[in-house]
Amino acid sequence: MTAPPDVLVVGGGPTGLAMAALLIAQGARPRIVDRNFDRARESRALAIQPRTLEVLAGLGVSDELVRQGNPNVRLLIHAGRRTVPLPMFDLGFADTRYPFLLFLSQAHTEQVLIDHLRAHGVEVERGVELTSLTQDTASTTGTLRHRDSAIEHLEVPYVVGCDGARSTVRELAGIAFEGSSYPQTFVLADLDADGLDAGIAHVFVSARGMLFFFPLVSPAAWRVLAMRPRAESAAPGATVTLNDVQELANQYTDGAVHLRDPVWMTNFRLHHRAASRYRAERIFLAGDAAHIHSPAGAQGMNTGIQDAANLAWKLAYALSGQAPDRILDSYGTERAPVGRTVLRMSDRAFTIATSTNPLVRFARARVAPTMLPLAAKISRGRGAIFRTVSQLNISYPHSPLSTSGPAGSSRCAAAGDRLPDAPLASGSTPSTLHGLTAAPGWHLLLCGAGWPAEPSPPRLSVHRLDRPTAAALDRLRVHEPTAILVRPDGHIGYRGGTDINALRAYLDQWLPGTRLP
Repeated sequence: MTAPPDVLVVGGGPTGLAMAALLIAQGARPRIVDRNFDRARESRALAIQPRTLEVLAGLGVSDELVRQGNPNVRLLIHAGRRTVPLPMFDLGFADTRYPFLLFLSQAHTEQVLIDHLRAHGVEVERGVELTSLTQDTASTTGTLRHRDSAIEHLEVPYVVGCDGARSTVRELAGIAFEGSSYPQTFVLADLDADGLDAGIAHVFVSARGMLFFFPLVSPAAWRVLAMRPRAESAAPGATVTLNDVQELANQYTDGAVHLRDPVWMTNFRLHHRAASRYRAERIFLAGDAAHIHSPAGAQGMNTGIQDAANLAWKLAYALSGQAPDRILDSYGTERAPVGRTVLRMSDRAFTIATSTNPLVRFARARVAPTMLPLAAKISRGRGAIFRTVSQLNISYPHSPLSTSGPAGSSRCAAAGDRLPDAPLASGSTPSTLHGLTAAPGWHLLLCGAGWPAEPSPPRLSVHRLDRPTAAALDRLRVHEPTAILVRPDGHIGYRGGTDINALRAYLDQWLPGTRLP
């Protein structure tokens, strides 16, 4: 008999698929359902950030995503007669295996994750809708309506809503979704185009706004994103023709780009909203169900997948009894501020790109083309911006899971930070910090010499980093013996010196039963 699921994942988009895959990796049993009868075939999200590739690397899917996508994209900004190349991920990324923005359609990303789930015996159940949801102190009970109208009642310990902006889970849990809609209407299209250098992202800037061309591998060569003038607002469901998109493109390119062979075109509106909370007892929200915003900075899908990376291991540890239930409180504490920051950042970028304010229009059309080449030469500022966009700088310093023990303070690789990657050499086998800590579970890095050669305790992988790992020790800013405890999602939980009692206290709090020698 098949064991009952531990977690019901509602929603079969990228966030839900990643949630199910990451639960499996941590030893939990997910069941994933989606009310739609088929997965999305059109390209919605189309860029994968470095940090997202890192959190998926432990599943073994990141190399396949890179193989299918385009990691070598450059950006050209066209402003009138000027064309300005803007370097993007060319500096400040020595601590990741993925120092690029990967362009790959959402449809391909989803298929890679679907194939991974299938290989582990899990299928997305399509045409299955959640219609009711209740909970008590021990479990949640949901009603599922199948595509043949059959009704099923399911009891599971936890439910995670990854079901998008119109989340049924969020509504049934009584969680508010606060924010508003932008007034503009946008056109999105996947098509081919003549007059553009291939494999390069193009942005056409003018007083009226911006027009974007992003390179795709399939189902077409280009993704077009354009804002309709306010006087030409169209309903999201209204039909879009190739002539409509060509007329918009002509306004920005002076007819230099010819569009053809559309695969998919649509009108759409953008929203900026956030859930008032990410958890209602045994019910959780992730991805667009928790936060939705403009596509500026390619943050949406990536933030959702990283929600999943944060929550999946905590659910698995709470289910298995390896961690106390209160560890689940840290999910909202850590991820809600990230969601709010992304909302603010994307809103500001969106406002700059679309504002009709005369000063903003002038700056966009006249000042930006002059300043961008100068700004591109300021490497420190540009590196900081792209590290933020890439989501490598996300940290949880105020989380209850982030603790600095005696002699553990550091401005780099501190408690709450993402563990940076760095090359290692152990004997004749080269490796990296991320490769060393890729296996599911917690990892304890004992950095420097002088640690007792004791056996590893249960539930904890212990790694000793000494002289042969000088590059890694330098990146971790280790100048004296230091203990670094890495969480299953790659963030640092504890950093301290040789006072093992402080580390023992941390483990007693969050991983009871893990005894250090």
